[in-house]
Amino acid sequence: MAMLDKIRGEFIDIVEWLDGSRDTIVWRFPRYHNEIKMGARLVVRESQVAVFVNEGTIADAFGPGTHILHTQNLPVLSTLKGWKYGFESPFKAEVYFVNTRQFTDLKWGTQNPVIVRDPEFGMVRLRAYGAYALRILDARRFLTELVGTDPEFRSEEVAGYLQQLIVSRLTSALASAHVSLLDMAAHQEAIGRQLTEVLAEQLAPMGLGLPAVIVENISVPPEVEQALDRRTQMGIIGDLQRYTTFQTANAIEDAARNPGAAGVGTGLGVGMLFGQRLGGAVDGNAVGHAPVPVQPPPLPVTPQWYVGVAGSQQGPFDLGALAGQVGAGAMTRDTLVWRAGMAQWAPAADTPELAHLFAHTPPPMPR
Repeated sequence: MAMLDKIRGEFIDIVEWLDGSRDTIVWRFPRYHNEIKMGARLVVRESQVAVFVNEGTIADAFGPGTHILHTQNLPVLSTLKGWKYGFESPFKAEVYFVNTRQFTDLKWGTQNPVIVRDPEFGMVRLRAYGAYALRILDARRFLTELVGTDPEFRSEEVAGYLQQLIVSRLTSALASAHVSLLDMAAHQEAIGRQLTEVLAEQLAPMGLGLPAVIVENISVPPEVEQALDRRTQMGIIGDLQRYTTFQTANAIEDAARNPGAAGVGTGLGVGMLFGQRLGGAVDGNAVGHAPVPVQPPPLPVTPQWYVGVAGSQQGPFDLGALAGQVGAGAMTRDTLVWRAGMAQWAPAADTPELAHLFAHTPPPMPR
């Protein structure tokens, strides 16, 4: 009885695969040297296909369900082995379970830039990356073309090939899209669908399918991004003439708050004149607006001075009045003066704006 139980233990009566991984596509049932018992149960779960291989030749395939193995549902294997009807002896055969679910955790990306001709910017270099889903459509073809005798075939073994295939088709997909670089983001979904359709024809003979190719991002080199940023800034500024007028108005307001700044008014007048002429040239040649009439610059602002005489403050005086006081001897080199913008009173001879008033006046006699 013990010998009979040992013989029965060498016969396989249940053939099934419980997939505990997330990346196994094909798994070969570990029969070792045991034989499959005629009448054994074959359990094929959803998203699985079981394929029998006899001495390297693909025989019968079974879809989801529980199957009792006998000569009636193993016609190809029975023919290969020469079984007669009602054959009940154990047999040897390899059973491959093929996972037909979608594998959605696969990534792709361009290692080197893809050169395309952009309708607006000319020749540009693009980089792209995304994800794709993989699925087995024909288990027999897949086993024949890619798996061979591999006992456990994982998604990573075919991911590298598929990534290269996607990148190689990306150039033609971008070129045939006829979309400007600025509108590329809005057409990423359409480009992904085009890649899916093109690759479906090429992968069908292998039993493979890509249900979806997703384009997550299309980018340009950093120098092109900087150029696009400058172009965006110009678009935000808009009308150059209006921008120049706005800047000039701000400068005039700052000058009014600081009337003691010498030469500011003249500089602002020249700046406004330049801005008006530049705005007229831009409007006339590019935008088409009427030129702005040229206005005279504002009058220069004359600084006002205060003089300290005998401990009292006098003024304000302009430069002409101060020159008259120097000529009359009422104002000397040591006379204290002050104007808006100075931190404190200072001798007239030490003030750069008044130094020329004493050019012909001798210094005091030494004591």
